[in-house]
Amino acid sequence: MAVTLDTSHRQQLLDRFLRYVRVDTRSDEASTTSPSTEKQKDLSRLLAEELRTLGCADAAMNEWGYVFATVPGNLPADHPAAGKTPTIGLIAHVDTYFGTAGADVKPQVIASYDGSDIELNPEQTIRAAENPNLAKCVGHTLIHTDGTTLLGADDKAGVAEIMTVVAWLRDNPGFLHGPIRIAFTTDEEVGRGTEHFDVAAFGADYAYTLDGSDLGEIEDETFCADTANVTVHGHDVHPGYAKDKLVNALRVTAAIIEGIDARHLPETTEGREPYLHPYIASGNVTKVELKVLVRAFSVEELEAREAHLDEVIAQVKERFPKAKVDVKIDESYRNMAYKIREDPKVLDYALEAVERIGVEPKRQAIRGGTDGARLSYMGLLTPNVWAGGQSFHSVREWVSLEWMAKAVEATLEILTVWVEKSR
Repeated sequence: MAVTLDTSHRQQLLDRFLRYVRVDTRSDEASTTSPSTEKQKDLSRLLAEELRTLGCADAAMNEWGYVFATVPGNLPADHPAAGKTPTIGLIAHVDTYFGTAGADVKPQVIASYDGSDIELNPEQTIRAAENPNLAKCVGHTLIHTDGTTLLGADDKAGVAEIMTVVAWLRDNPGFLHGPIRIAFTTDEEVGRGTEHFDVAAFGADYAYTLDGSDLGEIEDETFCADTANVTVHGHDVHPGYAKDKLVNALRVTAAIIEGIDARHLPETTEGREPYLHPYIASGNVTKVELKVLVRAFSVEELEAREAHLDEVIAQVKERFPKAKVDVKIDESYRNMAYKIREDPKVLDYALEAVERIGVEPKRQAIRGGTDGARLSYMGLLTPNVWAGGQSFHSVREWVSLEWMAKAVEATLEILTVWVEKSR
């Protein structure tokens, strides 16, 4: 019989989430430190302390702000799966998106959502027509903000869910499970969440990130991701005497951005369609640095988008022959599906667990990335389980407590499936 969270643990889940989102953990893409912001450690310290009170004696935060802890397995020596059940990792990230305000979060709770638009403030409204998942959450407890900050359900919903799993296991010692390793990482939002992650020391055989969105989603595919770093060199002179001398790096950069086929932009693509996304440009007439995200589900499509960018730059250089344009491609991560296909039970067991708790499992591809993508290439296969957050990275972010509770139940059932399959 699958676990159903009781009222007490659902309230604990809500209380944890409300407490965590009030801690400012906004990361900083421009920072070169690790973590990119020291304030991420404020939540990490809190989590390490809470884990110790929940019985994880080894819970600690390291210098990078990562928190690690162990929930020992409790299978009796004569159990058929004793000594055979793999160690399962549960992972979430503490940082929030760098591009939206994350300080002084004021979470608002709707005890029983009625299906209408949700007015956050005179300037911001969560409209039911623009958020079809709201119709699936009528009667649910919803959490949002006052519309001046993000909520932080990405990924503090996942953090709260994992902490609730640990608390539930402590309160239900008769629930049999194998060894569990917990990890809370920093800087996932700036693409550096696994920069200092020691997979061997972590000691899990398989893992799951709780960092997804919709109810029932198990994500085993991410984009392949590169960043194109474009540097445009111009030549500045006094504009009053600039004829045939001035080379305006700003104009060259604008031409590159405008030259990208509109069909290849994130705002015109969906599903499995790849994109190019110019998202940062800084500089002046003399020099501009432009960053372009390159995203696709296959390496071949990724290379095709990079080839298109090269074509655009070649055309712009013909228009501005005196300008110098350099391009450097940095690899970020690759589609974890390539790795998970090598040992698909980590996915299959999760899908089975979701079905067992009475939720329709949805195998999903992420139009983005998670720590799990890099971890899968580092030797730790790590698909993604939904955490429930909606409209993430936005001041209109919201989450359903019921969807969060189901993520806890699914995680507990995943542990059960691993025991059963290890006999």
